Amino acid sequence: MSKTIFVLLDACGYEIATEYLGYLEHMADYGLAAKYRVRGELPSMSRPMYETLLTGVPSHVHGITCNEVVRRSSQENIFSMCKKAGLTTGGAVYFWLSELYNKAPFNKHTDRIQFGRNDGGLIDYGMFYWEDTYPDSHIFQDGEFIRKTYAPDFMMYHPMNIDLAGHNFGADSKEYAWKVADDGCFIADLMQEWLADGYQVVVTADHGMDTKGIHCGIADLQRDVPLYICSPLVENGHFEDHSISQLNIAPMLCRLLGLPAGDAMIEMEEIKFK
Repeated sequence: MSKTIFVLLDACGYEIATEYLGYLEHMADYGLAAKYRVRGELPSMSRPMYETLLTGVPSHVHGITCNEVVRRSSQENIFSMCKKAGLTTGGAVYFWLSELYNKAPFNKHTDRIQFGRNDGGLIDYGMFYWEDTYPDSHIFQDGEFIRKTYAPDFMMYHPMNIDLAGHNFGADSKEYAWKVADDGCFIADLMQEWLADGYQVVVTADHGMDTKGIHCGIADLQRDVPLYICSPLVENGHFEDHSISQLNIAPMLCRLLGLPAGDAMIEMEEIKFK
């Protein structure tokens, strides 16, 4: 088994996930998934953390230091490693992922759907959105179209409505909580089919959100995020007695995909494999 689904719940903090991602919590309770508390890297911003999650290196190394840095990734990353190994990739993701791994800057007139392109892009089958109001329900079904049609080895789903609600209403709002609960239901609706089709599933976030509707700094609400792993390669249960580094995510994805970790990635010792 190496096929892997990566769900990135933008701005879903650890505490709100624990409270409202009920089915994923159920899976950890019943020994069907592993759960960790992840201490996010800095700055706790989206584009820098997309690059950190997918390269396994901190922002001072990869150079995506804030959301305003618009360029292709200069680092070895999960998408480039899959391509080098002959694995296929797909994503229903925000347009910043296209700018990091396919082409920059993003052109909404030509770059919304990028399937099987041969112009140096690393995401083989991508559907990219650019409005934060684009419904998360549609993102998951965009991803399902890609997954069911092309069966990529690495498939990424990246909804944005949690982040939008957090910015508009703050982390202690019912609006933010509802969006987390909604995404939990979308995942629960798809999880059994994903697993039956032979996929391992990883669910995490890039950063959290504070009560003022801000993320970029050091507060726990901004940095602490959940990590759920459903894989026969990983020991199941709750492992939340301490926080693990976000730099574990990229080498963990490599191991699930059957790839050697990148040269710049940390030695992964914090996630319990069988």
